[in-house]
Amino acid sequence: MKIASIHTLSRPLSPLRGIVLMVIAIGLFSLMDAGLKLLGTHYPPMQVASLRGLASLPLVMVWIAATTGFATLVRVRWPLHLLRGGLAVLMMVPFIYALQHLPLTTAYSLFFVAPLLVTALAVPILGERVGPRRWIAIMVGLLGVLVILRPSGEGVASLAGLAVMVSALAYSLSAVTVRVLSRTDSTQSMVFWMLTLLSLGAGALAWSDWVPLQVRDAWIIAGVGLTGAFGQYAITEAFRHGEASLIAPFEYTALAWGAGLDVLLWGVLPDRITWVGAAIIVLSGLYLIRRERAHLEAEHP
Repeated sequence: MKIASIHTLSRPLSPLRGIVLMVIAIGLFSLMDAGLKLLGTHYPPMQVASLRGLASLPLVMVWIAATTGFATLVRVRWPLHLLRGGLAVLMMVPFIYALQHLPLTTAYSLFFVAPLLVTALAVPILGERVGPRRWIAIMVGLLGVLVILRPSGEGVASLAGLAVMVSALAYSLSAVTVRVLSRTDSTQSMVFWMLTLLSLGAGALAWSDWVPLQVRDAWIIAGVGLTGAFGQYAITEAFRHGEASLIAPFEYTALAWGAGLDVLLWGVLPDRITWVGAAIIVLSGLYLIRRERAHLEAEHP
């Protein structure tokens, strides 16, 4: 699962390059999630969440030193960064717990409700206007969630399935916060402080039950750090080179990455009902992206 805090900057667009970078970014984040799932078999979710942040911070600091410098990390809106730090913990810990019990593909299918929640939350928090067609798309997407969860008890309406929904809600609130922060704070500061606060917050909560790290897991932790950091860079560059409405739909390639990793590493795949629910959520998300693009073109012909 990515932790993205990006906003488009002005530069000549290169749509094909943006699409390729987006697919690469999603692949890197999928590999990171596979690493988190593997770590989750040996360590508590709080500890794994802390390790996710700690593993990527060194590379993120190199990125900051090479771009904006560290001065931009101080002149920030602290209350909103602290809020995002808390949301990062609330986002990562349930998701890591869910990965211990669900295939990657199922977890991703449920998490895809996040863009729908962002649109819904933008109304009361940001004062954005959402028309009836987009509300219908949101409701259809939530129906897809019910299809996957199957509350009758035959599906994944378990603590793990609900944990993904909590994670998606926290991610959506964080994304709305990014929209506010991006008006004044740099991308580098948003990435750095969220990873730092995630590491410290989850680490403090995990301290009493901290499990000593095993040497055999060092390569997985290093892999989580590398894929998380380079995935963050790739997704930032993807949105620099292409319009958001063109690039964003390729986030759904996570289903293909997840399915491949599920088969390769765990020999499992979700059932047909889960794929049906995923299709409903993805189609509603694509419709929202299309409506958003039409809305922007109407405002800026």
